[in-house]
Amino acid sequence: MVPKVFAGQEMEMVENESCIMNGNWKKRVHVFGERVMRVPTKAWQTTWKVGREDPRRLIHAFKVGLSLTLVSLLYLLEPFYKRIGQSAIWAVMTVVVVLEFTAGATLCKGLNRGLGTLLAGLLAFMVGYIANASSRASQAIIIGAAVFFIGALATYMRFIPYIKKNYDYGIVIFLLTFNLIAVSSYRVDNVSKITHERIYTIAIGCAVCLLMSLLVFPNWSGEDLHNSTVYKLEGLAKSIEACVNEYFYGDLEGSADIKLSEDPIYKGYKAVLDSKSIDETLALHASWEPRHSRYCHKFPWQQYVKVGAVLRQFGYTVVALHGCLRTEIQTPRSVRAMFKDPCIRLAAEVSKVLIELSNSIRNRRHCSPEILSDHLHEALQDLNTAIKSQPRLFLGPKHRHNQGSNMFKITAEQVGHGKTSLSSVKTDSSALLEWKNKRSTTEQTKESERKSLRPQLSKIAITSLEFSEALPFAAFASLLVETVAKLDLVIEEVEELGRLACFKEFIPGDEFVVTCDEPRIDVFQNHLPSHGVD
Repeated sequence: MVPKVFAGQEMEMVENESCIMNGNWKKRVHVFGERVMRVPTKAWQTTWKVGREDPRRLIHAFKVGLSLTLVSLLYLLEPFYKRIGQSAIWAVMTVVVVLEFTAGATLCKGLNRGLGTLLAGLLAFMVGYIANASSRASQAIIIGAAVFFIGALATYMRFIPYIKKNYDYGIVIFLLTFNLIAVSSYRVDNVSKITHERIYTIAIGCAVCLLMSLLVFPNWSGEDLHNSTVYKLEGLAKSIEACVNEYFYGDLEGSADIKLSEDPIYKGYKAVLDSKSIDETLALHASWEPRHSRYCHKFPWQQYVKVGAVLRQFGYTVVALHGCLRTEIQTPRSVRAMFKDPCIRLAAEVSKVLIELSNSIRNRRHCSPEILSDHLHEALQDLNTAIKSQPRLFLGPKHRHNQGSNMFKITAEQVGHGKTSLSSVKTDSSALLEWKNKRSTTEQTKESERKSLRPQLSKIAITSLEFSEALPFAAFASLLVETVAKLDLVIEEVEELGRLACFKEFIPGDEFVVTCDEPRIDVFQNHLPSHGVD
């Protein structure tokens, strides 16, 4: 009977397990089916979002497709193919590699590619001509030596900062073309034809790219750099005001649970902190662009890079200010309320100056002479007066009752186990003898003293933190005042930009309008990476 009972129980267990497995399998299939059904909707939403953020992306995609279609005609149409032959594929490859989102980037890569191909073709033709005048064995030696020396020299030149910054892509194309033509000339007789066809087809591809970038809805790197500087100033202005409002009106305990990527304060200054490589790249590409503005002024793009560097320094202070909202130790709300009005007023004045600077750059006019108005100085004075009016908040209870001393005295008393004070320290020979006797104690005594020292040090730290409940606010207020100090540096660089870029003069009758548009998507996301030279 016992074996039959156990057998029945085993059968039931097996059936239960099979039912559970079938249920889990059906659930997984159902979840997978739902995910598959959501793929088309997510794909459409993502595609729509990318185009809506910057409609120029859709235009650029059509420009690339049209350019590829035009150069493909060299390979598809019989008259062109008979004249050019298999080399027509180089025009297609040139369009794929050279055509970039902005006109400056396309000019930079297109001229680098064209110049590198031309110089490499001429040099390879000269090497082949000299090698053909020699014997077969000498021909191989000459070509090998030329490949070695030119390859080593060109690679070493890539380390020169100026060449690396402006002509690195051209040198890579030069090396590739030279080695392709020079080495193939050893086995192919008509090397001049190869050189001519490659230069000819690459020139066609570069010409199509340049015409498409400059004439068909052009996108200018200089404009992107100009607009990104405006949006960075506006983002900092938003962050400062939002940070101060959150500090006095928001729930600081709940703000620590918000993801950093979803925090509007973080979104305001993130673009500033990540702008170094973006600004340098846009400034480099803008230097290649023609003067397309109405007055044909040569814009000082490097000054935009300097403005971006000053804004990053300003942004670091905003980051520290934002960090005060996420600290573990916070000033009580009742204490913060005493300084709410002057802090909010000061933040509003700083934000107002940043918005005026952004409007100045956007409209290409000089700043108002009264950009640092009396209101900003009055807000500083109000904050200073408010802090001075509450001196007892910035002194601990020991200072209030004149019963405490400085930290060094507290430390001496704690380490001395409360038996001696700083004023009664022995300085004679008896103190030296006593010190020597203490040095001769056993290891067990040292270990016990070391263990007892840890709670004493912790007690010192706790005591030092108790001296002021307004210490977190003091840090917040000092950082807020620091933004005013760094505001002068930002104003100086923006005024220098206006002088070099020949901004129009400020007219006193101009209406002062504070605007803060929604920042456009990060411009650097429009620059697609190049995964190869060919």
